[in-house]
Amino acid sequence: MKTIQIFMGLAIAASLLLTSCKENATSAEATSSTEEESVQVESNKGQAYIEDESETPNALRIALGSEDHTTLVTAVEAAEVQNALVNVGPLTVFAPTNAAFDALPEGTVEDLLKPENKEKLAYILTNHVAPSNYPIDMLEKNIKKGRTLYMASGENVEVSRDGEDILVGGARILGTVKASNGWVHIVDAVILPKNK
Repeated sequence: MKTIQIFMGLAIAASLLLTSCKENATSAEATSSTEEESVQVESNKGQAYIEDESETPNALRIALGSEDHTTLVTAVEAAEVQNALVNVGPLTVFAPTNAAFDALPEGTVEDLLKPENKEKLAYILTNHVAPSNYPIDMLEKNIKKGRTLYMASGENVEVSRDGEDILVGGARILGTVKASNGWVHIVDAVILPKNK
């Protein structure tokens, strides 16, 4: 009889222990699942949204931090080409200002931002990225040698001089910023692809 009571006591204790372990496991799974979902949501944003702790920001971070490039940032996000601007590089971005987008025919920007025009918008935006290192002195060398720039869109864009100014695809360079992955040249016009 005593043996049966001991076995019964052990069975109850084991049952309580098992129930407690299951609850803890379920709680741990829920916490782990929540943490996993949080990490997954962050990683779904892609490398473009990973915090860059270097002193020199990448091309996307420069655009994100500029009040003069809010339209460009909106377009980049609509076309989902953010990761192209944070590539290790080297790359050179010709970044049109808000005024450059405003100079397009009325309704153009709004039309390009529509989801059904995502591919066309991406094509136009990649026509502003040269997958190479083009500081001002390299652009000047290309002008002297009569070379064009190969863009990520697959098109070649002419580089020329107008007095003291350098023009790329007809867009005037207004300023230059060094990025961690190359160069950002601020331009006064949208460089529309010839094969648009």
